[in-house]
Amino acid sequence: MDDVTGSPQITDNPEASRFEITSGGHLAELRYRRRADRLVLLHTEVPAELEGHGIGGSLVAAAVDQAIRENLTVVPVCPFAHSWLQRHPDVAARVTIDWGSD
Repeated sequence: MDDVTGSPQITDNPEASRFEITSGGHLAELRYRRRADRLVLLHTEVPAELEGHGIGGSLVAAAVDQAIRENLTVVPVCPFAHSWLQRHPDVAARVTIDWGSD
């Protein structure tokens, strides 16, 4: 849902295990799995109609914010999330990240 400024709002949909944004009738999502003290980022999907607006990065940033609030380690299995976090070290530095086998 868009807020009064017209910016799409990210919501955590724990029943579907995803962060999501709906804009213009299109759904963008970052699927995740919670494992003990870990937030595993599995897959980012942004429809072509929403590409180029930073929505994928906003979804990853929302996951980082959630991990901070819940004291979770982020595990970016999703290639997009992994590369986005590497390109945004300011955001990555805010949370513990398990980079896997880089």
